[in-house]
Amino acid sequence: MTSFSDLNLDPKVLKAIEATGYTTPTPIQEGAIRPALEGRDVLGIAQTGTGKTAAFTLPMITRLGKGRARARMPRSLVLAPTRELAAQVAENFDQYAKGSRLKKALLIGGVSFKEQDQLIDRGVDVLIATPGRLIDHFERGKLLLTGVEIMVVDEADRMLDMGFIPDIERIFEMTPFTRQTLFFSATMAPEIERITNTFLSNPVKIEVARQNTTSDTITQILIEHTPKNKHYAAKDKRAILRSIIERDGEACRNAIIFCNRKTEVDVVAKSMKKHGLNAEPIHGDLDQSQRTRTLDAFRDGSLRFLVASDVAARGLDIPNVSHVFNFDVPSHAEDYVHRIGRTGRAGKLGTAYTLYTPSDEKYLDAIERLIEKPIPRGENPWQAPGGKADEAAPEAEAEDKPRKSRSRSRSKAKPAEETPVEAPPQAEEQAPSREADRRPRRGGRGRDRDDRGPRVVGLGDHVPSFIEMSFEERMAETA
Repeated sequence: MTSFSDLNLDPKVLKAIEATGYTTPTPIQEGAIRPALEGRDVLGIAQTGTGKTAAFTLPMITRLGKGRARARMPRSLVLAPTRELAAQVAENFDQYAKGSRLKKALLIGGVSFKEQDQLIDRGVDVLIATPGRLIDHFERGKLLLTGVEIMVVDEADRMLDMGFIPDIERIFEMTPFTRQTLFFSATMAPEIERITNTFLSNPVKIEVARQNTTSDTITQILIEHTPKNKHYAAKDKRAILRSIIERDGEACRNAIIFCNRKTEVDVVAKSMKKHGLNAEPIHGDLDQSQRTRTLDAFRDGSLRFLVASDVAARGLDIPNVSHVFNFDVPSHAEDYVHRIGRTGRAGKLGTAYTLYTPSDEKYLDAIERLIEKPIPRGENPWQAPGGKADEAAPEAEAEDKPRKSRSRSRSKAKPAEETPVEAPPQAEEQAPSREADRRPRRGGRGRDRDDRGPRVVGLGDHVPSFIEMSFEERMAETA
């Protein structure tokens, strides 16, 4: 069995790895580290949670051990799709670079440009950034990428989903042609393949698992529910979510609940807190400081439930997550693989529930085609006869019942038999006289000339006499 000491890594790096407790590299690490140390381009394809971050961080630290960074010219560049993933890469770098003199800078949104500029001005060996913030610094003239020796693109398929591919292509063109490129992705979409063919030179391809597969350590369960109508669906699913958590009890140590929309994230988190569950939301509209505090609380165990949008679905290393809930069936089939990959990591067991309603049929079909197997169906505890479902159902129905339109007048009309019926007026009284119709209407187009009042004379019709006077005549008149 291969160990890290067999991979020709720097002794300081090996010491840092030993301090973390790892001794054996994962398949993606074993396959990528050797060619990366040789300076070759690497294309790594592996499902989430397989150790891709260390697969490029360890050889990068070893190769950058010799040399010195210059101001505003980083020696290596790591691109990540989200702030959280970029921050996680920075944490891993600090962990593995202990004992070395390498400097890093983290360029993400939500942090002042001034602080980041100061780091860049001092010179950094490793620059970790999201594409948007990196381009912002470049366009402000605060950054040069002509000294990049190693470039890493992490979670490339997530970059594609978030619309970053044009930015990635532009950044590639800013870096030297002689750079080494390490390209990692969980899936291999046609657009990703096009980029690798364009910007990678004869890469070593490491594919440690079949594309778009889910880990065998994850128990997948589909909970089906048919609401009375679409207005009841969200409330019903919140009741189902609470019932599953209560049923699983202590086995559900913590969980990530994924929603498709940011507004739904806030609603679900608020509902869980209302029912006594320790939950907090995380999505792209929140301040970076709040997102960081929430993730730190979830990691250290002080927060039990993390309600998230897909910003937290890719690449985040959150250990010991026992459960994942797809509150909404993801609209992109690949997101299902990444969401449930937050549990069952590093050989540990995990459970992934997906709450399904008939309106999600096309999304479920796409997911099952992608993973090439049906998701096992499970019992819906909220609907179990004689269980708490029967007690909760009336409450959900009352709260989610659509409100009736209030456009009617609030005053109650009298019954028809109590309303006196007046005799209709005579025909002569109902119809206005023809003479009245002939009267000119004020303000109408057809009114008579006499009704318009005195004629207004403009400069075109009459020129005041003082305008026709010469300058000398006006001066003489005023003297």
